[in-house]
Amino acid sequence: MGAGVSSILGPEGEGGAPETALGDLPESCVAAVLLHLEPPEICRVARLNRAFRGAASADFVWEAKLPTNYRYLMGLVSDDEKYKGGLSKKEIYARLCRPNPFDGGTKEFWLEKVKGGMCLSISSKALVITGIDDRRYWNHMPTEESRFRSVAYLQQIWWFEVVGEIEFCFPAGTYSLFFRLHLGRPSRRLGRRTCGTEHVHGWDIKRFASSSPPPTTSTRHLNII
Repeated sequence: MGAGVSSILGPEGEGGAPETALGDLPESCVAAVLLHLEPPEICRVARLNRAFRGAASADFVWEAKLPTNYRYLMGLVSDDEKYKGGLSKKEIYARLCRPNPFDGGTKEFWLEKVKGGMCLSISSKALVITGIDDRRYWNHMPTEESRFRSVAYLQQIWWFEVVGEIEFCFPAGTYSLFFRLHLGRPSRRLGRRTCGTEHVHGWDIKRFASSSPPPTTSTRHLNII
């Protein structure tokens, strides 16, 4: 491959006439190829030369990578008009790949950078949890380990339910739903993260259920971290 690239990029052919180089390819042809690459790869090949750099910024290349609801998502990002109509499609993709809080900061969405998949996270403060306002059972504990900077810390309880609702325009597709639980209270000792589980009891009893209205298909898993 190295010899082939050297030949293509060489300034002259056997007869002294200039050969066609990568930089001579029309941007439209390069852009048609870039449509088949993933976003990080598009950004890497943009460094090759001017033709690739121009093609890698083409709106139709990046619009193909954006979710079908990207205009709706940009409406959640900001009320500033520059975020709604003044950005290129590449800039919109980059903006949506960043964490974007909404609904009072209790929810956050972002695009997965490689595939452009839709991701959404909901804070415990946006969920209805049994006894959450009773300080005998629950506390809101600040922590840097949560993207929302706080978690609902359960001290003791016999049982609880978690109910959540969200109004959000998801693109058509298949999605996975996860509840994130952490057993034990995390702390740091001598610069190392530790977790005390001496007061954790009852989680060896695998009783977990969820409900969803038809025609939703759900597979239930409980992952303890």
